Amino acid sequence: MKRMMTAMIAAALPATAFAGEAEVVANYADIAEAIYGDSLIKAKHLDAAIEAFVAAPSDQTLTAAKSAWLAARVPYQQSEVFRFGNPIVDDWEGKVNAWPLDEGLIDYVDAVYGGATDENPLAALNVIANPTFEISGETIDASVITPELLGETLHEADEVEANVATGYHAIEFLLWGQDLNGTDHGAGNRPYTDYVVGEGCTGGACDRRAQYLTAATKLLVSDLEYMAAQWADGGEARETVLADPSAGITAMLTGMGSLSYGEQAGERMKLGLMLNDPEEEHDCFSDNTHNSHYYDGLGIHNVYVGQYVRVDGTLVSGESLQDLLEAADPALAADLTAAVDHTVAELGQIKAAAEAGFSYDQMLEAGNEAGEELIMSAVDALVAQTREIERAVAALSTEIEVEGSDSLDNPDAVFQ
Repeated sequence: MKRMMTAMIAAALPATAFAGEAEVVANYADIAEAIYGDSLIKAKHLDAAIEAFVAAPSDQTLTAAKSAWLAARVPYQQSEVFRFGNPIVDDWEGKVNAWPLDEGLIDYVDAVYGGATDENPLAALNVIANPTFEISGETIDASVITPELLGETLHEADEVEANVATGYHAIEFLLWGQDLNGTDHGAGNRPYTDYVVGEGCTGGACDRRAQYLTAATKLLVSDLEYMAAQWADGGEARETVLADPSAGITAMLTGMGSLSYGEQAGERMKLGLMLNDPEEEHDCFSDNTHNSHYYDGLGIHNVYVGQYVRVDGTLVSGESLQDLLEAADPALAADLTAAVDHTVAELGQIKAAAEAGFSYDQMLEAGNEAGEELIMSAVDALVAQTREIERAVAALSTEIEVEGSDSLDNPDAVFQ
């Protein structure tokens, strides 16, 4: 469940728009269009890899599908800075990137996982094994697993946020399986035989597992097609920010501040460290959390400097918040630039350590001083970056709300 509070950073509302705001917001929309467009391209590659995998399950085709999933995360994570300030993105985001999830809703789980709870009666439903089941007293026909079943019936069933049936993390679980290594090195290790139809099937209901994986990926592509269209010419998200450039600047700063502070520094990083719990990792099945954190930070950097490098290597760039801030307060612009660069560097240290064999799981282990130092250095950088964003809000004469986190604002509440 999400733990948050709201903090207000206030200054006088602008009487007139700054010169250049319209150009800055237009570039922001161009970057959003490019990032969601790249996310869609990579999701289509993932869809093709999964089609090949379920058609001919093997270690090789499973590895290829996993590689496609990892590649799909790179542009998508850079899109998260468009949340919080853009309601059209916030209202949609839970379909594609909701976490953590009660994976027992979807498929078989290890005995240590447990079963249904008072908080979530569907926590161990196992849709793949059960072609019919009940939700809130209604009998559901799941004899064929379709994108509609996942998106309209199962996702957040019973209004429980942990009932995540769609998106990247449902697909991740179906590819990797549970990570049962705790804070030891190692990701999930689902065998390809979980998708072998007929003789050799492991895990049971291999045909339905293939249906679920295929349906979830098709739905991801469809959802990304929707959001890419919102930022294209004439799209609602683009038109909304272009219609009021001052409000667009506020949306940009809100996204940067909220992702920096409550979401990434708090919920995604410090909370897991406080609990020493790898289940709090963002990409917990694949052990890809180090990359998710890094590309979230890079997304904030992209919006601030007004640049994004597309997956094909082309650069999208234009007028930026950095430019506006340099015109309003050059010293402050230098401070925020340094803070954003420092954050990316600290997140890069986590990424480099994980790629060298010191996995994020291990960093979360109680008493692991090297892991705690890596994570907390990045958390501290994100918090410091947020303080500079607050100063920029005042300098640009706007007002934003930034999400908080108990792990940062009221640590004792985490353990209550």
